[in-house]
Amino acid sequence: MSDTDTDTAASADRRTLPLSGGGELTLSWAAVTHRGVRRDQNQDAVLADFPLFIVADGMGGHLGGEIASASTIDRLGAVVRDGKVSVKTIERALAKAVKDILSHPQATDDGTGTTVTGMFLDQSGAEPTWVTLNIGDSRVYLLRDDSLVQVTTDHSVVQELVAAGRLSPEEAENHPYGNVITRAVGPSESVQPDYVRLDVVDGDRFVICSDGLTKELTDYGIRHFLAENRDPKAAVEAMLAAALDNGGRDNITVIVLNVERTGHRAGDAEADTDTAARRGPRDDGSSTEPILAR
Repeated sequence: MSDTDTDTAASADRRTLPLSGGGELTLSWAAVTHRGVRRDQNQDAVLADFPLFIVADGMGGHLGGEIASASTIDRLGAVVRDGKVSVKTIERALAKAVKDILSHPQATDDGTGTTVTGMFLDQSGAEPTWVTLNIGDSRVYLLRDDSLVQVTTDHSVVQELVAAGRLSPEEAENHPYGNVITRAVGPSESVQPDYVRLDVVDGDRFVICSDGLTKELTDYGIRHFLAENRDPKAAVEAMLAAALDNGGRDNITVIVLNVERTGHRAGDAEADTDTAARRGPRDDGSSTEPILAR
């Protein structure tokens, strides 16, 4: 979904699948994208098609940002249609998107690029798991047990200053370099996303969004609208309305995904005692990635 109209109606969908150990997994989600109040065009694009959920926030003058985000979403959408979503196929799709961006030299330059942030359900193992991926400063949030956590880490100058202890989170909110990102899918070079693997837990809720939302809503605000709106479509519409009311300075894209799981999950008792981050192999075996277990 990529749109340049003033208002884009939220789309919603639902999927139920059986689990190998018994029980069912039901996912329900909704997505919306809007150009905001101050922008003439929408350079955001969104993919919400089981098992892959992605937000891309394009950047660059003229049509460059729109080309970058739309090309990336088109390539990732093809991965879904092929039915082979994995770290390897996602990275191949991103490499193809870079070539697509390069094929429009009249509309792109070194400042052209797009964030790529989201998650997919990995069903390759005995137990399904979520894999989040991130390039740039769009975000994935997880609401679990009434606690909202930012799963992804921004690739931005401000985040690097915070990580180095040179800037507080409060100071970062209004820093003049707040829009400067350090990693993007663009014409210069191929980049690899950061990955985080998470257990599939009943009751979890995810928010995937461009920074057009987080510029206008705090984490507390996101949590508030999730608490007030159990239905994903109502939640994305409420967040969008609030972001527009708060200024709508940028394009705004939001996905809300609800998880319902019935039946026993193998290793539940053991996993429930392990609340810390663990390390584990990436699904292509080439490196490691954090795994969050309940």
